[in-house]
Amino acid sequence: MPKSKKTTPAVSLSDPQYYFNRELSWLEFNNRVLHEATDSRTPLLECLKFMSIFSSNLDEFFMVRVAGLKRQVEEGVTKLTPDGRTPSQQLESISQRLRPMVVTQHEHFENVMRPQLLEVGIHILDYMDLTPEQRTYLQNYFEEQIFPVVTPLAVDPSHPFPYISNLSLNLAVVVKDQETREELFARVKVPKVLPRFVPLPENLRQQHHGQPVIWAGIPIEQVIAHNLESLFPGMNIQEYHPFRVTRNADLAVEEDEADDLLSAIEQGLRKRRIGGCAVRLEIQATTPDAVCQKLMEGMEELEESDVYKVDGLLGLADLMSFVGLPLPHFKDPVWTPVMPPQLQLSSAEEEGQDLFTVIRQSDILLHHPYHSFAGTVQCFITQAADDPQVLAIKMTLYRTSGDSPIVNALIKAAENGKQVAVLVELKARFDEENNIIWARKLEQAGVHVVYGLIKLKTHTKTVLVVRREGSKIRRYVHIGTGNYNPKTARLYTDLGLLSCREDLGADLTDLFNYLTGYSRQRSYRKLLVAPVNLRDRMMAMIRREIEHCLNGGTGRIVAKMNALVDPKIIAALYEASQAGVQIDLIVRGICCLRPGLLGISENIRTISIVGRFLEHSRIFYFYNQGQEEVYIGSADWMPRNLDRRVEAVVPVEDPRIIKDVQEILAVMLGDNRQAWDLQPDGSYIQRQPTEGSKEESSQQVLMDMALQSAGMV
Repeated sequence: MPKSKKTTPAVSLSDPQYYFNRELSWLEFNNRVLHEATDSRTPLLECLKFMSIFSSNLDEFFMVRVAGLKRQVEEGVTKLTPDGRTPSQQLESISQRLRPMVVTQHEHFENVMRPQLLEVGIHILDYMDLTPEQRTYLQNYFEEQIFPVVTPLAVDPSHPFPYISNLSLNLAVVVKDQETREELFARVKVPKVLPRFVPLPENLRQQHHGQPVIWAGIPIEQVIAHNLESLFPGMNIQEYHPFRVTRNADLAVEEDEADDLLSAIEQGLRKRRIGGCAVRLEIQATTPDAVCQKLMEGMEELEESDVYKVDGLLGLADLMSFVGLPLPHFKDPVWTPVMPPQLQLSSAEEEGQDLFTVIRQSDILLHHPYHSFAGTVQCFITQAADDPQVLAIKMTLYRTSGDSPIVNALIKAAENGKQVAVLVELKARFDEENNIIWARKLEQAGVHVVYGLIKLKTHTKTVLVVRREGSKIRRYVHIGTGNYNPKTARLYTDLGLLSCREDLGADLTDLFNYLTGYSRQRSYRKLLVAPVNLRDRMMAMIRREIEHCLNGGTGRIVAKMNALVDPKIIAALYEASQAGVQIDLIVRGICCLRPGLLGISENIRTISIVGRFLEHSRIFYFYNQGQEEVYIGSADWMPRNLDRRVEAVVPVEDPRIIKDVQEILAVMLGDNRQAWDLQPDGSYIQRQPTEGSKEESSQQVLMDMALQSAGMV
C-alpha cells in the first residue's frame, strides 16, 4: 500500500500566542524613550528632555489607556484582546511591567542626573541644603508670590475631602491644634500658575567646585512646605507629603445627540480640565501608610494597585523647563533644515520663480525636518493665498500650532476673495481647545469650516489648490504624513508630496466633497482612502506578494509606521512570511506582531528607531515582481486608522522619487545607533556597531545627505 503523506496541522493565525498586547507594547516604546534619557551617549540636556517626555507620555497613557481599561472593568467587560487578556489582566500586567521602569527613572534622575546637572551649573537644590540667606529670600518669595495664591483646604466632618484636579501636585498636611491637641488633615494644592522650579537670584547662587552657576533654585512644593505655618496659624505642622493625581481625561462626545459639535466639544473640555475618576496616585516612598490611606479614602475609586511610590521629585515632566538653558555643549547640535534640490535656486534669474512653476515640471518629495517646512509646505499655502490666479484652497487641519502662519494664510486667502474650505478636526485628542480657537477665527474671516464626519476622525494631511492658468484649470496638491504644524515639523520626521498630477487633483476634489458634503464616493483613481478602500488595497497588495512567492517569484515588503496593531493585517503578514515573502517593518511605537517565530514569522524583521526626531512618516513598499510600488500617507496599520478615520495614502509614481524613498528606508534599516530589534518574546535589543564598523544613526545620515544635496558639505 502507498504510504500516506504526512500533513502539517493547520496553524490558527488568530491564536493569542502570536500577538503582543497593545498596552504592554506601548510601555516598551516608552522604555526606549527612557533609555535615551539614561544613555551616556545622549547629551545631558537631551537626557532631561527624554526624562520629561517619558513622564508626560505616562500621564497621557494613564489618562486615556489605563482609564479606559478601568472603565471596562467597572462595566464588567470580559472581551479578550487578540493576545488573550481581559481588561483586569491587562491592568495587572501594566502595573507589573511599569513599576520597575518608574523606579529606574527616579533612581537615575536622583543619583546620576542631579549630580551631573550640578557639575555643569544647574543646581536643583533641596531646602535642607540652603543657606540662611537663601531661605530668607524664599520666605519673602513665598509671602509675596505664593501665599496670595495658595488655598489650604481642611478635611474634617464639616469639610468634605476636596476634589483633587487632574495632574495636580499637592501637599497632604497633618497639623495639630495648639489648643485642643487634635490632629487634623489638610490639602494644599501647588498652584500651576507659578513656575514649578523657583530660581534664586544670581547673588545667592553658590558655585560648585568653582564652576559658574547657570541656574539655581528649588521645587516650589518645598518652598510651600517650609512655610506652612503661614497657612495654618495656631497649628503645629506635624508632617507634609507631596502627592500627585492622574484622572480619566479621555473626551467622550455622543455625536448623534450633539446638535452643535463645537459646543459639545467645549463642554467636554471643561469636564476634562477637572477630570473624571482618579486612575493613579503618585506619592513619595516615605509617605506613611496612614496618609496614603487617607488619600485613597478621599478618592474612593483608587485601589492599592493605583498607587505609585517614588523616591524623589514627583512630576518629572516639568524638567522640560531646563532644556532651554544656554548650554549648547550639552544639547544636540542645532539643525537648520535645507531646501529640497528641486527648490534650490541655481541662478539669480530664478529668484522670482514660484512653487507652481516648479511643481509643473515634476513631483517634489519633501522630507521634514531635513527639508524646510516653512520654505515648502508653508510657502505653498502662503503663495496660493496671495496668487491672483488661485481660485480656491481646500485643506484638512488635524493639529496646528497656536501661532500658525498657515491658518493666517488661509484667512488672508479668504480676505482676498478666494474660496477657502477647511476641515478642522475638533476631536484631535488634547488639541481640541486649540482647534476650536482656530475654527472660530477661520469662520469669522469667511472661511468655510467643516468639523468632519460623524463617528470618523479626519486624519488626512491634504491640501488642494485650484488655479486658473490661461483657459484651463489646474489643481495642485500636497499629500503628506504629518500635521500642518510648523513647530512639530522641526521635531517630527514626515514625508510629503507636491504634485499637479490630474488624477491626484481629481481624487482630492472627490475626497473633499466626501468630507464637506453628502458625497458617497466609493472609488478613487490613485488615492487609497480610509475607511473606503485603504484596508482592502493594503490586504490585496500583501496577498499579491504571497502569490508571487507561491508562483516561484520573489516577495518583498518594507513598511514604516508609528504603530502596527490591526489583527487582520498581522495575520496577512504571517501568511506572507509563511509563503516566503521577506518583510522588514520599521515601527516606532506599538507593535503587536511577533517576529521571528519558526513557521509563522521567521521571514519578518521588526525594528524601532528612537532618536532626537520623532519618527512619524508612514511608508509602504511592495516589490511586485520588479514593478515596485511605493506609498506614503497618514495611516498606520491600526483598526482606528483603517476603519474609524478618514485617511489618505498616495502612490509615489515618479521613478526618481521612488528611488529616494527606497534610499530613506535603506538608511533606516541600516541604523545601528538608534535602532532596536524586536525579539520574539516582546523585548527589544538596541543595535550596536559590529567590530570594525562605525556607528550609523539613520537620522544623522539623513541630515548629512540633506546638507550634501544642498551643497553645504
